[in-house]
Amino acid sequence: MRLARVHLIDWHREGQQPYAVLNSSRQVEDACIARCQVWLAQHYDCHSPVAGMVEVSRLSERAFKRRFKAATGMTPMDYVHTLRLEEAKQLLEQGDEPIEAIAEQLGYAEPSFFRRLFGRRVGLTPSQYRRRFRGLRLRLS
Repeated sequence: MRLARVHLIDWHREGQQPYAVLNSSRQVEDACIARCQVWLAQHYDCHSPVAGMVEVSRLSERAFKRRFKAATGMTPMDYVHTLRLEEAKQLLEQGDEPIEAIAEQLGYAEPSFFRRLFGRRVGLTPSQYRRRFRGLRLRLS
């Protein structure tokens, strides 16, 4: 699926943004932040994931946010959104669950916020993304 996205050239107004994997790779230089990233990978759907990471880190909130940004290049909340949106992409490709259910499953209380965020970051609405990539996944299976 990744190769298909990388090598697929689709000349359209959205450009290649929908095909990109949002950057959420783990870093290993800062062990405390790496531990928080592992925790977040398992708890990204909780109500307050940044507060959870602060608790796991045992740092003050301000120190945690500063170290997290230095280690990953992203704010903690941007990182949470990135993980959630990558999971959303997988769910949209693999199933037929309603968008509202996916938003709730990922930890978003407001489906409208999820839709706006997804559209801004990915360049397609969740429904458009599902139509485009679910068919591609089915053909590749």
